[in-house]
Amino acid sequence: MTLNRRELMLGAAGAAAGLMAAGGAQAADAWPARPIRIVVPYPPGGSSDIIARSISQPLSEALKQSVIVENRAGANGNLGADLVSKAPGDGYTLLLCDVGALAISPSVYTKLSFDPSKDLRGVTMLAYSPHLLVVHPSVQANNLKELIALSKKSDLNFAVTATGSAPHLAGVALERASGARWQYVPYKGGVQAVQDTVAGQTQVLMNGMLATLPHVQSGKLKVLGVSKGTRMPLIGDVPTIAEQGVSGFESGTWQGVLAPRGTPDALVQRLNKELVTIIRSPDIRSRLAGQGAEVVTMTPSEQEQFFEKERSRWAKVVNAAQIKLD
Repeated sequence: MTLNRRELMLGAAGAAAGLMAAGGAQAADAWPARPIRIVVPYPPGGSSDIIARSISQPLSEALKQSVIVENRAGANGNLGADLVSKAPGDGYTLLLCDVGALAISPSVYTKLSFDPSKDLRGVTMLAYSPHLLVVHPSVQANNLKELIALSKKSDLNFAVTATGSAPHLAGVALERASGARWQYVPYKGGVQAVQDTVAGQTQVLMNGMLATLPHVQSGKLKVLGVSKGTRMPLIGDVPTIAEQGVSGFESGTWQGVLAPRGTPDALVQRLNKELVTIIRSPDIRSRLAGQGAEVVTMTPSEQEQFFEKERSRWAKVVNAAQIKLD
């Protein structure tokens, strides 16, 4: 039987696809042959850093290879994200960050050096912790209504973990929805913003529960609301912001793992499997729950769908508030 040119081309394409799939499977079998680097694009001590260090040792044991956590802070997480986006897609460089904040960057930055949706691909979400609305104990307000009233007659400084960050935009959204008024004081990371609010240099803060709750429990900060649809069992006596008159208000910190876009499907699926198993383990789940974080896992495609939804959601807030950075 004689094959025509089109049939020969289709056969060659099929064979090539088969070879690529086989090559990807072989690469997954051989991986990892050297240490894996998890880049956290924020300073040590924040929510993403806490989770990265919680999973690094179990991941090392599962893969029988060293896993190194590397903090590359700067530009609201974009410096570290850019580093990973330009790394080889070989499974040896991963990004663990606030996926929601990453989705905000394309709307805030006019000259972003990478495109998160094109240069990175999802591996899995790991955890979610709602934002806590907290104030310094000296602030004469014990609920959101009192804080709004106080903000209209007193100068209140609102600590911003970083300009254009998810907590910043949550503060902007709350201000616009509630009629509150405050002055934003930008920082280069959540740790410094929390420290200055604890010290009383700033009075109001919206930040991830995972990094903020210890200061509430120690009495160094006073919590006025939770930015979640339902109350958190860990602090069940604290009402949600929605309960206090801002209908539907919800925001938070979504920690997830991403890889360079060119990373083969086989490696992404292997990483997803190992990370989901680790984060769902009773020990880590219990430890995170005790700090106010919920374990949330997704398939790679679900995480990318979530990313696009968050990107669209926060773009509206950014545009309404006219927040732009070079």
